[in-house]
Amino acid sequence: MKINSQKIKKHSVDLALVLCVISTLAGCSAVKSGSNDIKDMTVEPAPNAGFIEHPEQDAKITFLPFQRAWISPDFDKRNYNELVVAPVNTQYMLKMDWLHDMSTASWFGGVKKDIGELAVYFHDQIVKDFTEDPKHRFQIIDSAAQGTGTALRLEIALVEIDPSMPALHAAGWLTPGGGTAAGVVNQRRAAFEGRLRDLQTGKIVATFADRNSQDVGPLDLTRLTWYGPAKGIMDMWAKQFVQIANREPGQQISDPVAFTLRPF
Repeated sequence: MKINSQKIKKHSVDLALVLCVISTLAGCSAVKSGSNDIKDMTVEPAPNAGFIEHPEQDAKITFLPFQRAWISPDFDKRNYNELVVAPVNTQYMLKMDWLHDMSTASWFGGVKKDIGELAVYFHDQIVKDFTEDPKHRFQIIDSAAQGTGTALRLEIALVEIDPSMPALHAAGWLTPGGGTAAGVVNQRRAAFEGRLRDLQTGKIVATFADRNSQDVGPLDLTRLTWYGPAKGIMDMWAKQFVQIANREPGQQISDPVAFTLRPF
């Protein structure tokens, strides 16, 4: 079937106009300012995976874009000027139900390799965004020994990535009535759990967790891997970490607009 890109782009613009009218009469900015609320209504938090040792402490903190978080009462980010970004943990990802329900030796090996590459991508994107931050809030260092000031370590675990429907269709994995995988495809979701640790004391000073879904949009022909939408979500999280580091008192960090035009 031939895809008419002009028609897709026209319908995308029409959709954006409709959303702005619905948001309404308050303009498109209303969608952005309420994007955290939209996310709360449409994306259910991921179950606790175990990377955060005391998830019972977590709550929704209104000025953060994450679904749950905890900040030590003694923590003051102004006391720190250096940041270590630890390698991203993937051990929880390898427990995903859909992965084992569909696994063959070759399939599992390929996905395990992909997960490792995604972890490196996420780590490197966080480092890149902090390094390129015009405000230079934190100096990125490799270890506490390398630092000259007070340092924090950002520790992240990927705990979920749902496979995308185009990839499963293309590989012939998605069959009528096809079990667990069919139930999660096309949700375009990813989730992480995170910790912030004082490197001088070893104390965890904050925890946070989030599940997000890729923005609503027309078919994206550039993302035909099973994990395609996850990279866009990781890019967003990396930017949010920098925004939180630079946050001024009273400022709310929001998720991006829920509807983005990305036809190709």
